Amino acid sequence: MPKCDAIPLGRGNAEVPVWLLDTSVWIDVFRKNKPFDLAKIGGLDEVVTCLPVVQEVLQGFRDEAAFRVAKEAMLALPCVDSPLRAERFEEAASLYRAARRAGVTVRSSTDCLVAACAIHNGRGVLHRDRDFEALARVSPLIERNVAP
Repeated sequence: MPKCDAIPLGRGNAEVPVWLLDTSVWIDVFRKNKPFDLAKIGGLDEVVTCLPVVQEVLQGFRDEAAFRVAKEAMLALPCVDSPLRAERFEEAASLYRAARRAGVTVRSSTDCLVAACAIHNGRGVLHRDRDFEALARVSPLIERNVAP
């Protein structure tokens, strides 16, 4: 698996999966006060990302120095679906449509794209976002909400 800026697929297994962390978790990882502890999920060795998450995380930084640190950290992670292929966008659209047919509102099309990347690569999504719970009801997505 290539790094985001450049992947053997991660070391995940049934006991210690490799998680694709959603932006909602990364926000807490980079928080100055009471950050999310990645050791709770096995550390950075058990984490992958995808380019839509990298974009969402980086666009949220106001401070240039913090942006540079975050950019270096995010781009050093193993990255699934880099570059993104048209098929992943089609799968994301299908996820959105399946949710809509089931009467479920998905608020973010980016969450559909992140879910499509996770499903295609056999990864679960670690999140604090209700969209992934909704998407898991209409797809094979594995998700875990880490909200307190």
